[in-house]
Amino acid sequence: MRLRIFTEPQQGASYETLSSVARATEDLGFDGFFRSDHYLKMGDVSGEPGPTDAWITLAALARETSRIRLGTLMTAATFRLPGPLAVSVAQVDRMSGGRVDFGIGTGWFEEEHAAYGIPFPSLNERFERLEEQLEILTGLWGTPQGATYDFEGTHYRLAGSPALPKPARPGGPPVIIGGFGAKRTPRLAARFADEYNLPFHKIEDTEAAFGRVRKACEEAGRTKPMVYSAAQVVCCGRDEAELKRRADAIGRDVAELRENGLAGSPAELVDKIGRFAELGTECVYLQVLDLDDLNHLELLAFEVLNRL
Repeated sequence: MRLRIFTEPQQGASYETLSSVARATEDLGFDGFFRSDHYLKMGDVSGEPGPTDAWITLAALARETSRIRLGTLMTAATFRLPGPLAVSVAQVDRMSGGRVDFGIGTGWFEEEHAAYGIPFPSLNERFERLEEQLEILTGLWGTPQGATYDFEGTHYRLAGSPALPKPARPGGPPVIIGGFGAKRTPRLAARFADEYNLPFHKIEDTEAAFGRVRKACEEAGRTKPMVYSAAQVVCCGRDEAELKRRADAIGRDVAELRENGLAGSPAELVDKIGRFAELGTECVYLQVLDLDDLNHLELLAFEVLNRL
């Protein structure tokens, strides 16, 4: 079981804060540092000092870290054209020595699109664009050195692309596709993904979602192994007082967190992660919402990660 730290900087975090969390993530032995790709806060928080761009952040962290995996959950397909996105991700992958995992989704938060002037098409069109982007991204990364790449789709057209730069890993970084969709998401995962991620669902829902993806892989005749992962908000305390203090700091109720996330004592977290493991989960992304509480990361490393 691998544990990765997952941050939501649109809720309020400077680059300096993200850098300190990423360096702690590496020093404490976690497998990776991931961040969301959002430009607007959610809920009753200030969102200050304002958003930080996901791939600019990861480019800098690629040079500040040396071991941990770096990536997004999830890059929004609505935010960037696929050609320039392929260039950015490949460059960050090379800057990191091949440590990028690339998560991508349709984009879903309509208000942030309005706030920053980004078109927000229908869900059906967003899925169409996501599928074309996946075909283009993997096509560009997989084009042999010296050859060119062409694509003609409904939403994008590429002609004579040199398909440069190349990522550090032949064929490109591992692709993560996630979500609870019953039909299109499993099909896209079976076709394009190295990893399928289900965020913020209970164990029984996770089992059902994994089953749909496994079935889609079988129907597609896929033989390449799929990594199955989950993302869960995390809140850990040595005792109930410490647990409540951390829950209060992120505006959540302890009972609700125990029900819907990974919350409780270190032993409770180890037990629940074990239940996810029984479903075939190989990696859990710990959504850390209070990025100033580095003691929380230390507790998770020493009392949860080390026990796993």
